Amino acid sequence: MDEPDEHGTEITYDEQRYPARPRRLRPRDQFRSGSVRRFRTDPRTANASNPSYVEWLVRQSMLKDADVLSRQLSGQPSMWRNPYARPDARRAIGVADVWFTAYPISLITRPGQSFLDALGEEALWAAFEHIGINGLHTGPVKRAGGITDWMETPSVDGHFDRISTQIDPAFGDEDAFRRLSDVAEEHSGSIIDDIVPGHTGKGADFRLAEMAFKDYPGIYHMVEIPPEDWHLLPEVPEGRDAANLDATAERELSDRGYIIGELQRVIFYMPGVKETNWSATPPVLGVDGVERRWVYLHYFKQGQPSINWLDPTFAGMRLVIGDALHSLGDLGTSALRLDANGFLGVEKSAEGLPAWSEGHPLSHAANHIIAGMVRKVGGFTFQELNLTIEDIRDTSAVGADLSYDFVSRPGYHHALATGDTEFLRLTLMSSLELGVEPVGLVHGLQNHDELTYELVHWATRHRDEVYPFRHKEITGGELAELIRAELTETLTEQADYNRVFTQNGIACTSASLIAATQGFATLDDITEEAVPAIRDAHILLAKYNAWQPGVFALSGWDLTGMLTLPADDVRDLIDTGDTRWIERGAHDLIDAAPDAMTSSAGMPRGRSLYGSLPSQIEEPGSFVNRLAEVLQIRRDHGVATATQLDVPHVAHPAMLVLVHRLDDGKPDADDAPIQVTVLNFSGEGVDGTVHSEALPTQHAVIDAATGEGIGHVDDLQSFSVRLPPYGGLFLTLEPVGQED
Repeated sequence: MDEPDEHGTEITYDEQRYPARPRRLRPRDQFRSGSVRRFRTDPRTANASNPSYVEWLVRQSMLKDADVLSRQLSGQPSMWRNPYARPDARRAIGVADVWFTAYPISLITRPGQSFLDALGEEALWAAFEHIGINGLHTGPVKRAGGITDWMETPSVDGHFDRISTQIDPAFGDEDAFRRLSDVAEEHSGSIIDDIVPGHTGKGADFRLAEMAFKDYPGIYHMVEIPPEDWHLLPEVPEGRDAANLDATAERELSDRGYIIGELQRVIFYMPGVKETNWSATPPVLGVDGVERRWVYLHYFKQGQPSINWLDPTFAGMRLVIGDALHSLGDLGTSALRLDANGFLGVEKSAEGLPAWSEGHPLSHAANHIIAGMVRKVGGFTFQELNLTIEDIRDTSAVGADLSYDFVSRPGYHHALATGDTEFLRLTLMSSLELGVEPVGLVHGLQNHDELTYELVHWATRHRDEVYPFRHKEITGGELAELIRAELTETLTEQADYNRVFTQNGIACTSASLIAATQGFATLDDITEEAVPAIRDAHILLAKYNAWQPGVFALSGWDLTGMLTLPADDVRDLIDTGDTRWIERGAHDLIDAAPDAMTSSAGMPRGRSLYGSLPSQIEEPGSFVNRLAEVLQIRRDHGVATATQLDVPHVAHPAMLVLVHRLDDGKPDADDAPIQVTVLNFSGEGVDGTVHSEALPTQHAVIDAATGEGIGHVDDLQSFSVRLPPYGGLFLTLEPVGQED
């Protein structure tokens, strides 16, 4: 036991929440080195007793690749040609402002064609150019999953459990990726790749860490438990490589000083499967001949061990930076998504309180390093950070150039589900007031993930704060519960084709979400006669996301109007609790294989309401042709880099009004035009009044789609509008007499 420090030290963190930390490091004799010890063993043996097995793992490891790549780039003049200290959302938007987000296992390709070759087809990029798409996010295409003995095991999280810098052969190879980058450039497009700075899969790096080999344990938040305390650990069932700790074991190990214990929340919580964020390994033979049991942290699934960003070896940092440089330097990408980057720092809190694991300064520092390195070589980054608005603001201050719009995404879904935009307007105004402007966000329709409705901002940091809502006062915590309940009732209880996903959200597509809000109870109820109204609402959601500053993103499921898969089609995938597989149906963008019933990865083909891109381009009034008109207006007026001024109160609950200054972010552009987006989130026509103090009086109101005037801003800074069901207007203001 350490003796008390009779002098004490000044507490440097918030005393109430973050008490002073232990003052001394562990005794020096607990430090150890790792080297391969030579054993006499069967060469087929897959453990640390076989030097050939250890060396085979090293050759496949991400840390080894990172070390080699970093030495190649070190000292090169190219590392000093670009500014890198501060994020620049508008510069990133200038590279690509409308993104297609792909999902490798769900794209139907030509027979024998790889996913990356399919993405590089001229026909696809010609369609993208017609629509107005100039960025493509490939999704995760590098090898993922794990290694058991000499064999690779499948991904447990849609290839977000990365184990290599190499392209997974199931999706193509590096040459195909480079060809894709070249084709995109020919069509004025850019390619966006992924890195995962929060965790890896259980590949070579994790297996070497279990063996206590060299720097590898330093990659992870993993702690060796001495044999005398193995009785505190759960038994690992036969055929498994880890067992999740229950709350009792987590608390006991924390009390004994081994781990930091309970975290602020358990993501993907499921009784009997994931009750805590910690799991224990069975005894594993080390390269020094010693058997060890480890307890390791995983914010997400058990097969996704968390990276330790503040280990003395800095092995985790080296691994992640090397992976980023490989994508930018070797593969020719322009940008990277930072997945799970809000969970890079953990620290023990006061007794009885959960560990500090969200909004930690180390996460901010690590994101600054990653994003700064990417900017240093000429790229940009965006982050998927489902935390509070303040956390997004603070991380964005020095980190990623753009953030995924977890701020308003559940808000606009709720507006469509209820025909009332009050919660959406509250969210947008809170974001503006707290310093997160929409120009720094990636506003997305559907992607591979669930409709996230954790509403972290309201449910955690602001749970006790009081807000005006529906003519009464309500706390943030109560507000979050109410919004979740209303979304769940409309989207899952009244429709059997969408499903709740753990405690995180709802598994659905954009089209199936819209169908549920329009009262269709089953997939069979969604007939051809239902398609026009679904398409109208889908275009409304596209207008909401595209007619405001920031990046607009959509997926193949959006472009083709995919519905969710019948649960029985993916029963083996969703039986583990991951219901998101129903929203990931296979789809064919360019009629590559019209008769294929599955993608090459085996995902069942889903039902498309709109058809392929070539067929839609030939059809006036199709979803993609109407989308192309929406995006043309977006481009013509430069709203992507504008400044949002106001989200005013509205005359009708279904209306949403967004007021922007088309100033390209220049605060001194006083004469920049004012633009107003007006939307109707209901299936009924709306007559209403737009009022905002940001509107200049005596200005004509022009409909950008037709060029016609629809009224004037009066002396009360207001004007009237008429909107059809699911209608949306992009309006510009011009001084009276100049509207021609």
